[in-house]
Amino acid sequence: MAFECFQCGDCCSHLGLVHVIERKTGDNRYILKNQYTGERTEVVVDPDKIDLFQDTRTFMDRPEACPFFRFDSEQNTGYCTVHATRPPICCEYGCFRILILNAKGERAGRVMEYRHLASNDPALRALFSDNADFLASLPDREWDEAVIRMIRSAGYIVRI
Repeated sequence: MAFECFQCGDCCSHLGLVHVIERKTGDNRYILKNQYTGERTEVVVDPDKIDLFQDTRTFMDRPEACPFFRFDSEQNTGYCTVHATRPPICCEYGCFRILILNAKGERAGRVMEYRHLASNDPALRALFSDNADFLASLPDREWDEAVIRMIRSAGYIVRI
């Protein structure tokens, strides 16, 4: 299943814990440091997003967001203001193929890449584990459909 970004902003909403602006190097140019790897990337605010970058209201609702992420709540859309020069880790990001929410609408897990469940929810992990053998033999489209039915029947909410 190909990755398609829906611009929800979930991926960037906590990257401020990873990416920090080390210094400004010129007009809308910055050195961004990855706090974990030490990697530094020069980024430039995209010319069409300079006004958006200057609006820092995003951090009122998302205080841990990447310093270059902005969220337009009216359009319910997130933007990377340095998309053209973003760090390699951002270029390689593939998000999820199925997002799983609990009954309260809180994220319970994600099915990522090729059938990998990322979750801290013990009941959801057990559900996947108990059905892994049955599901393994299904082709991708049937696998997705079976997993979605299984998750929904267990009371979870699915977003694809």
